[in-house]
Amino acid sequence: MTDQTRGQARATRRGLLGAAGAGGLGVAAGALAATRLQEPADAGPPPTVPGTISPYGAHQPGVTAATPRANRVVALDLRDDVDADGLGRLMRLWSGSIAAAALGRPAPADTARDLAQANVDLTVTVGWGYDAFDKVGLADARPAALVKVPSFAHDRLEKRWSGGDLMLLVGAADDTTVTHVLRRLLLDAEPFATLRWEQDGSWRGIGADQAPTTGRNLFGQVDGTGNLLPDDPLFDPTVWTKTPDWFAGGTTLVVRRISMDLDEWDTLTRAEQEASVGRDLDVGAPLTGTGERDDPDFAAEEDGRPVIAADSHMRLSHPDHNGGARILRRGLNYTTYDPATGQRDAGLVFCSFQADLGAQFVPIQRRLDQGDALNEWTTAIGSAEFAVLPGFAEGGWLGDTLLS
Repeated sequence: MTDQTRGQARATRRGLLGAAGAGGLGVAAGALAATRLQEPADAGPPPTVPGTISPYGAHQPGVTAATPRANRVVALDLRDDVDADGLGRLMRLWSGSIAAAALGRPAPADTARDLAQANVDLTVTVGWGYDAFDKVGLADARPAALVKVPSFAHDRLEKRWSGGDLMLLVGAADDTTVTHVLRRLLLDAEPFATLRWEQDGSWRGIGADQAPTTGRNLFGQVDGTGNLLPDDPLFDPTVWTKTPDWFAGGTTLVVRRISMDLDEWDTLTRAEQEASVGRDLDVGAPLTGTGERDDPDFAAEEDGRPVIAADSHMRLSHPDHNGGARILRRGLNYTTYDPATGQRDAGLVFCSFQADLGAQFVPIQRRLDQGDALNEWTTAIGSAEFAVLPGFAEGGWLGDTLLS
């Protein structure tokens, strides 16, 4: 090839690349035009973009916020020398750190200030365990709605996932934020408490069209369809506790670590899987309906048998079969691997919010324990209960209605 032909080749190549870069000439333009013609006319809703969730209000915002992608829930034990004054100091520290992080500002003494970021859907939910009230001399102030959850017949509870005096539930659009904020809060807590357990979980609450969706657990089931929406008249009495006065606007939380036998589940037919939960796997509709939020028809029969089986999870947990009792549930999918044993575990960190733990969660769970078809493939290996404090106003702090 002569120098002249080499120059022509380089010029031609530069021309093609230039056309592709400009997106409007020759073959490149034709290719781009063809690509555009193949795009659907209706691209659907715009992508869901994270935002900033205010840390202030009558309720802690993490209770009602949509479940984000990344989540961490931890329990701590109070040190023996911590009293009510010490607990108040910790709550002041945590409230300042939480407010700063939620608004995208670094907390005081933050050594990784550049990790603080706004618009990440960050919420931090704080709770006190049953025994914490006794430890700091506040047993008389413990809400009657907070009771200890009994161990049920099908539970195989492990100490490493159970109990705790304090609870932090941190959620955000990314795990970097969750890790950074949690580390800051644990550093705040070092003089007052020690870490008891830590669990993480993810959730996919956005569908293929980028619109919010209910999400699925690792069995592939649409999980959380029965949740009331905040504008439903039944929502407030279901979720928020009103007594004692200092606790008005709070709620109770049960955290259950549920191991799921995915290998055995995979051996079932699709019909068997759907019968166990009482819902269609495709869209999450009751087996008597077509839409996810359709009301189930428990009286419907086919060939002399109920369409929604008597031992299905939905029938046994439905308010119609529990004296109207409801809960607000949140699921976090988890997987772990232990290199020492070669064992893998997967399941759901199940979070249940309710105004009265003893009147709502316990009877529903007892009914499920006695006959839920899903018991064959699920086992609770952790359990803990907490009083989730009321929210706080700007200039205030968590627990100030009791400790100030």
